[in-house]
Amino acid sequence: MSAERVALIDGFIKGSDGLEKKYEARTYKSNWTMPYRLFRPEATGKLPLVVYLHGSGGQGDDNEKQLGLGNIFGTRIWLLPENQKKFPCYVLAPQSNRGWVRYDPAKLEKGIYEMVPGPGQGVSLALEVIDAVRHDFAIDDNRIYVTGQSMGGAGTWNMIASRAGFFAAAAPCCGATSKDDGSGSIETPLWNFHGDSDQTVPVALSRDRIAARRKAGGHPLSTEYAGVDHNVWQWTYTEPALVSWIFSQRRGQMPVVSSFVHCSV
Repeated sequence: MSAERVALIDGFIKGSDGLEKKYEARTYKSNWTMPYRLFRPEATGKLPLVVYLHGSGGQGDDNEKQLGLGNIFGTRIWLLPENQKKFPCYVLAPQSNRGWVRYDPAKLEKGIYEMVPGPGQGVSLALEVIDAVRHDFAIDDNRIYVTGQSMGGAGTWNMIASRAGFFAAAAPCCGATSKDDGSGSIETPLWNFHGDSDQTVPVALSRDRIAARRKAGGHPLSTEYAGVDHNVWQWTYTEPALVSWIFSQRRGQMPVVSSFVHCSV
């Protein structure tokens, strides 16, 4: 909560205002329809793709809420002019009205959300959207990244487990409860974030996932912010090393750990 750190958050909010207008509104139709927003960079050639999974406040089918409220941090950071200049990329923000993790299909039809193991309904359709975007645009398949907060943090864990070895890196933020223990796709570089005073999603969930991942042979990074509650995304997406760390990772190479990364052990 130093003045310097809080200034990064305040500066981001002011400096990113209006960037949401750069997203195109699109829809994908399969077994059901998933709205999504897509940012297309000015740069040409094969470029990275960042996938952002919204929190519970972004749920719905209006194709707007996934860009608002606390989601402004995870959707706008990549669009900042200085980041696009150094790391031009596409950004995909799908919107789910069925969550991200897997629920019992029969009970879900009755409006009962009972979590079960396996690929989430929302995650499965979002993966189809990713494949459609890869087909339609010049995406570098070795530089596809996924991140998300709270419900979307749980979705991030579920997504890398559902398509092991596909993503170049993942950055879950205060991931909510799911049946994913963190050990899926251990070869995927991962940097996890959580506030140690989170009153909504206990930090123990992140600690258990990170421990399971390390026990399985993975080498994740984990950062806990002292005294920070559930709104940890404000710190996560303004973490000075995050953007450069994400884009330093490529599928199939050894994970890159920046000397500027500060993580818990």
